[in-house]
Amino acid sequence: MAILITGVAGFIGANLARVFVSQGKTVFGVDNFSLGSIFNLDAVIDDAHFSFIEVDLLDIPSFRAAFVEFNKHEKITEVWHLAANSDISAGLENPMMDLNNTFLTTFNTLSMMKEFKVSVLAFASSSAIYGDLNGQRLTEDIGPLLPISNYGAMKLASEAAISAAAESFLSKIFLFRFPNVIGTPATHGVLLDFVRKLKDSPSSLEVLGNGTQQKSYLHVDDLISAMLFIRAQDSVKVCLYNIGPCDDGVTVSFIAEETIKAASPGAQITYGEGVKGWVGDVPRFIYSVSKLKKLGWVPKLNSAEAVQKAISQIMAQEKGGKP
Repeated sequence: MAILITGVAGFIGANLARVFVSQGKTVFGVDNFSLGSIFNLDAVIDDAHFSFIEVDLLDIPSFRAAFVEFNKHEKITEVWHLAANSDISAGLENPMMDLNNTFLTTFNTLSMMKEFKVSVLAFASSSAIYGDLNGQRLTEDIGPLLPISNYGAMKLASEAAISAAAESFLSKIFLFRFPNVIGTPATHGVLLDFVRKLKDSPSSLEVLGNGTQQKSYLHVDDLISAMLFIRAQDSVKVCLYNIGPCDDGVTVSFIAEETIKAASPGAQITYGEGVKGWVGDVPRFIYSVSKLKKLGWVPKLNSAEAVQKAISQIMAQEKGGKP
């Protein structure tokens, strides 16, 4: 069995590759380094179980050539599709970013899977597909789904395309709806933003919005644990799960205070106005993870513990100086 990971040099992809390789699985990876870095693959790049090709998934001939090259070594049997524009606010400034890097990467991945007869797909979806439901607890069967960001819209469109492919050629699909996932190697997000702001200006921290935004945060180690647990346990053709902590999340003000405590004690916080950090931001969401708990999995860390661990890891990452 060989696994292809798209977006392998990104935050989650690099961690997933490391775990799969440690289990002795053959892992092939592709990435165009738009957000990821070759440094993120330090743990696996020289391992005999891992092979990497730099590929832009929008370039079909190059994507096809990568499939051909990988299959010479071992046939790809499943794809973990993580490649996407994960910077939501950047996608609002340039809507083509999400169309190309979130939806078309999915569409092209499905096309290659059909061509090369790969029938198992795990997909990194998002809480952003639900839209802003005013703090209502989000279950997998809630609706209608009305995303308020381009990112969420293209993730939802990707889920729809995958669902259609399951009717025609996919034998198994996993739709993993992520919360805010944190840890290292961090490439973007509020924790990295705060750490870098305090590094540049140790006496003050500017926060977008009024700090009351409240969301669930999951450490990347728990995320990967959950995905692999679901992969091993659930036997239905279409597996759809919210993945998150078993709590109602933490506020941005909590994150700001914890970051100051760790990185620059005594720094003053300046808050903005309104409950949203940017256009398309969902200021408050609460995941229901009862379906995942019923399957038998719970995370090791709650939201607050995940934030505290990730702050420490990101500070170490930034001190190391790697992109």
